[in-house]
Amino acid sequence: MMNNPTFDLSTIGEGQIRLTVNRGERLMSARSVRMNPACSEANVAGLLSQLGRKTQWSSSLPDGDLGEYVLSEYRSVGVNMDAMIRKPGGRMALYFMEPGEAPMPANVIYDREWTPFRATGIEEYDWDTIFDTKILFLTGITAALTDTTAQVVRYAADEAHKRGIDIVLDVNFRSKLWDGEHARRVLEPIAKMAKVLFCSISDARKVFGIEGSAPDVCKAIRARFGNEYVVSTNHLDGPYLCGPNGFTSYVTTPVPIVDRPGAGDSFVSATIHGYLSGDIKQGVAWGQKASEFAITHMGDLTRIRPDELHIPLGSDINR
Repeated sequence: MMNNPTFDLSTIGEGQIRLTVNRGERLMSARSVRMNPACSEANVAGLLSQLGRKTQWSSSLPDGDLGEYVLSEYRSVGVNMDAMIRKPGGRMALYFMEPGEAPMPANVIYDREWTPFRATGIEEYDWDTIFDTKILFLTGITAALTDTTAQVVRYAADEAHKRGIDIVLDVNFRSKLWDGEHARRVLEPIAKMAKVLFCSISDARKVFGIEGSAPDVCKAIRARFGNEYVVSTNHLDGPYLCGPNGFTSYVTTPVPIVDRPGAGDSFVSATIHGYLSGDIKQGVAWGQKASEFAITHMGDLTRIRPDELHIPLGSDINR
């Protein structure tokens, strides 16, 4: 890693627009939707930026108002976009969401074929800017889109590893994008390079074939891939942290859900803030607070004031 990198975290992912139907409606009969920008990787960068970290997000988006709509969301919280690629023509990635009410689960319908991001190759990215960072954050979502995006993610991981940049991988398995076997083939080599690996108990089973109790799964993931830290979630149980100092289990406090998307990204982001601060154990607790806050308001990007979550800014922890 270069001395004094510009960014604390750099990431690559596809900007999207989410269109959410009203509660109690199905998409097939909806007459209005709520619209907001979305991108899992940008959500992580966006919350970290609000916590005083310097972050960078790279993507490939079409020129025009829809691309600007997405960029303005993350630009407004201070995410750097010097390495953003803009393409003439093309279309924005969309996804539609039915919030769902028990017993009907929430449902996502993707409409993201033929976007510029899917076809943007390794040679088109500004790697000097992307690698000017302490952490490279990658997800299984981007790796799942096309063979081209999988190649980009793998190249990014290989080069970051060679340069001594810490890699943080969020498996974030999406069954509507690929199957578990395909995900394993693509993500396993990257998981072995990751300093911090986020993998839910469910994803460990579906992608890596690791089963058992939550503590056993978390420990087995770390033993298999050699990560410094493994962070696992398990619906309303956990989360869990496994690292050099052993295993830690946390207690989840249920809160009313207004809007679920982005909560996991907030958890990851605040946990990374703790890792950057030298205390990932505290970071997981911050992640719980951030994710609880995230589901109380609309939108994929969690907008917070650090004092609302009692999370200190920057790299120092008040003990």
